[in-house]
Amino acid sequence: MMNRVILLALVALVLLASPLFAQPHSPGATPGADAAKGPAVDKGAARTFDSPGAAFFGAAVGAGLVLIGGGLGIGRIGGSAADSIARQPEASGSITGVALITAAMIEGATLFAVVVCLLGMLWGKDLP
Repeated sequence: MMNRVILLALVALVLLASPLFAQPHSPGATPGADAAKGPAVDKGAARTFDSPGAAFFGAAVGAGLVLIGGGLGIGRIGGSAADSIARQPEASGSITGVALITAAMIEGATLFAVVVCLLGMLWGKDLP
């Protein structure tokens, strides 16, 4: 089931990213008019996937993947801790302590990665 979800997410990412690479059609040019010179591109036309756009897109995808991974990790820790406490209730104190420390470490790494993604997005606006 998890492999299907990952495959579906990758296919959706590829399908959603492909329009970002499209070149806008310049209004005065006919497609294929001068094949020797290459396609006529209006220099004043807005690009759909320029450097700041790439930075925003990369930061959004990176932050999303980091948060999904952090959520899955903390969920797995919580499930395993609950299962362990159900099997040995007398060790619940030490199991809870270890689970909280491990969850805090994952949360710290997730927060660091999201901050790195956001910094990349902010600095990406200054790219040429």
